[in-house]
Amino acid sequence: MSLSTAYYHSPVGWLCISVLDGSVRALHWSSSDGHPTIAPNAVARRATDWLDSYFRGTILPISFPLEPAGTPFQRRVWQLVSTIAPASVFSYGDLARDLGSSARAVGQTMAINPIPILIPCHRVTGKRSLGGYSGGGGAATKQWLLEWEQKITAPHQAQQ
Repeated sequence: MSLSTAYYHSPVGWLCISVLDGSVRALHWSSSDGHPTIAPNAVARRATDWLDSYFRGTILPISFPLEPAGTPFQRRVWQLVSTIAPASVFSYGDLARDLGSSARAVGQTMAINPIPILIPCHRVTGKRSLGGYSGGGGAATKQWLLEWEQKITAPHQAQQ
């Protein structure tokens, strides 16, 4: 078993990327104190390169393996969430209908998403409210990410 971590400084705080056996398994907010910012392996470098592009305003397809730990249902939810286009927003209920499940079950799965940003659970909201966010900073970070994606995709949408 090969575990490595990479730390990345982003506009929403320091992120820690955990790579196990060649797949990203987790992304969480961390302190920068004493952590190297150089990614220790190829998958971690690809993940930090993706984050660099994202926070510079270019959202690329993810070209490295993501393997979140979870039940088969949770993995189905996260797979569906991964298909939501940048700057798009779906409700927990919308996803529940697509999955033949309940909005509560989808919300609970979003709350434990181990790879926020890369599995874009920030694009899933409540019908009448923003809802929570599994990443650092909670709803304020979710709002920032949604506004960021609106800003960086607006020029592309205007050209279509």
